[in-house]
Amino acid sequence: MSAVLTLALKDLRLLWRDRFGLFWVIAFPLLMALFFGSIFSGQGGSARNLKVAFVGDLGQESQAFHDALAASEALSVVRLPMDSARGLVARGKLTAYVQFAPDTSGGFGLFSAGRPSIEVGIDPSRTAEAGFLQGIVTQAYFQRMKSQMSDLTQTRGSIDRQMALLDTASDVSPDEAEIYRKFLGSLDTLLASAETGSSDSGSVNEADNYSPFQDPDIAFVNVIKERSGPRSSWEITFPQSLQWCLIGCAAAFALSIVVERTRGTLLRLRVAPISRAHILAGKGLACFIACFGISSLLLLFGILVFDVRVGSWPLLVLALASAAIAFVGIMMLISVLGKTEQAVGGAGWAVLLVFSMTGGGMIPLMAMPDWMVTVSHISPVKWSVLALEGAIWRDFGLTDMMLPVGLLLGVGIVGFTAGVLVMMRTSD
Repeated sequence: MSAVLTLALKDLRLLWRDRFGLFWVIAFPLLMALFFGSIFSGQGGSARNLKVAFVGDLGQESQAFHDALAASEALSVVRLPMDSARGLVARGKLTAYVQFAPDTSGGFGLFSAGRPSIEVGIDPSRTAEAGFLQGIVTQAYFQRMKSQMSDLTQTRGSIDRQMALLDTASDVSPDEAEIYRKFLGSLDTLLASAETGSSDSGSVNEADNYSPFQDPDIAFVNVIKERSGPRSSWEITFPQSLQWCLIGCAAAFALSIVVERTRGTLLRLRVAPISRAHILAGKGLACFIACFGISSLLLLFGILVFDVRVGSWPLLVLALASAAIAFVGIMMLISVLGKTEQAVGGAGWAVLLVFSMTGGGMIPLMAMPDWMVTVSHISPVKWSVLALEGAIWRDFGLTDMMLPVGLLLGVGIVGFTAGVLVMMRTSD
């Protein structure tokens, strides 16, 4: 075991002395994380095109208010029952829900004791969207009242209901009731005359100027969002950028095996009092330590600087270890793709770039189209990203982690075994 550790430390010291190689292993993945993180962090946060659910009955008032909301270019409105709407807001699928309960007193609102009540459910942390929504809901409320006032037939019907309410109003004195009756009677006569005139002229009359002058009864209700997704763009880009660290380590150690073989270092090691198994195990251990250690260092940087929050530390360690084992196997397999440094370097990077492009190293998995998600199943990069995301923000349990971790371990074992067998045959 001491021989294996000695050989592994030798390879790690060689990697540390190669400053250009260290750039691709440490600096380049970090630059990728910063680049893509800054791009994705610029998205979202806009108060435009908010997705909201409308909760209300199928009555005329509710439908009018729904139409007024849907007319806003800033909203995308869908009608849903309350339980579904609240659940979607809690899961972050919708920005908010708007529940409309019409006034049941039967009045139009000019002197009615009641008003329609409006409830807006939204995540309390979304203060900008809440303020924006309040403005839109208020605008829709008054737009609805304006449309009702412009409908003279509907307005005259509302006046009749107000007259009937005065007969049963207990908080209105007889003198006040008589004043209201005269006013409403005069208003009804005016609207009747205006209605007759508008049928001839086809124009909107002075009734448009009437308004209830009552602020809408809007109540905001806190809906705590269930954190079932990434809390920031950095939690998407850091698992993605760590793949470049693993790719860089695999490429560097694969090339080092070819360099040692072509320059005679491997032959000198074989005549030393150590077995071929010690040599290959030392190379694999060095690659594993580099993959696991540098990935952990970069992820620690993301945690400290960009507030990347880990869902499960044990599962994160499991994901990092299985990803490192997978790329150790890939490293050994790449090292036998050619006999010269140029052949292995070209072929190795070609394979690794294909894995990266199809597996989420360049495009986040959650942003891929369906056909690309299907293609990504063949890439170990995809399963490495999925395992890391599962431990960071996907809230995976141990059962959920079995598939990506099992596939990564399988890739590592098969790749390392195949690479060793090919190396033994070609070296003999």
